[in-house]
Amino acid sequence: MKNTNEMSAPTEIELKLALAPAQLDALLRHPVLANAPQEKQILTNTYFDTPKGHLAAAKVAVRLRRIDGRVLQTVKTAGHGGGGLSSRQEWEWQVPEHTLDAIALASLPPFQSGLADAIALLRPTLSTDFTRCSWQLQWEGSHIELVFDDGEIVCGEARAPICEVELELKAGDSQALWSLAGALAGSVPLRPSDSSKAARGNALGNQQWPLPDAEHPAEWLHRATVALDAYHDSHLTEHLTAAQQALATLAKHPELDDASQAAAALLPKALDNAGMPTTAYGVAALTLAHRLAHETALR
Repeated sequence: MKNTNEMSAPTEIELKLALAPAQLDALLRHPVLANAPQEKQILTNTYFDTPKGHLAAAKVAVRLRRIDGRVLQTVKTAGHGGGGLSSRQEWEWQVPEHTLDAIALASLPPFQSGLADAIALLRPTLSTDFTRCSWQLQWEGSHIELVFDDGEIVCGEARAPICEVELELKAGDSQALWSLAGALAGSVPLRPSDSSKAARGNALGNQQWPLPDAEHPAEWLHRATVALDAYHDSHLTEHLTAAQQALATLAKHPELDDASQAAAALLPKALDNAGMPTTAYGVAALTLAHRLAHETALR
């Protein structure tokens, strides 16, 4: 077993953006990526949980990933953020075969309390298989890895497409993530996404898409974002309606200052009847999320 002190345990800071498949060419033509070297990999991922979903309830993800002939085991904790931005702890290390390293799991903080007994009960619950294209970018003095994932989430008989952009801060200032996302959203219709692949898979398997409660502006933006994620996976109009209602409530929220209110007012008009964003939606949503600079418990 690899000593846990040798495992990578950084705080992962990333900004996730959902992309319609029809907009992929627009993304690849963007000047930020047009002349940058690209790496392409095939990733196959298996997520684990107990039969009663103890990890999902604790917002902890355990994953085995096959990539470039290696198998990596990953543990991620519940994230905080919103408007697409998330910050979470992550541990990742190589294992010799596609079998969970239970001893190493037991040594990690998430499994040293209530989840300790769950380790023996872990079993495969869902998979996320996708092609990942990645670019290493220098942006405003920061190193950002931009990845585009294209594939599918499978949980039992349920399936949902993966088509998303992730901007991960490798070194530098997290403000650069907002700046780069804004530069992309100015010409590519993107929308912030607050649901992890694991959370999406769990919702698919249960056929339940719970939405977070909201009171303050940051929470209403988060509710709208999660509702849009739910709508595009479930195709249930109730979630699109919930997103539209959350955006309408946000636009009239008395706690917003004038500049934030102007951005919020654009959002309901910049989302079409199929829940697809225009460039105006992406720019306004990112601007508002950045201004609110909030931290909300994520899925």
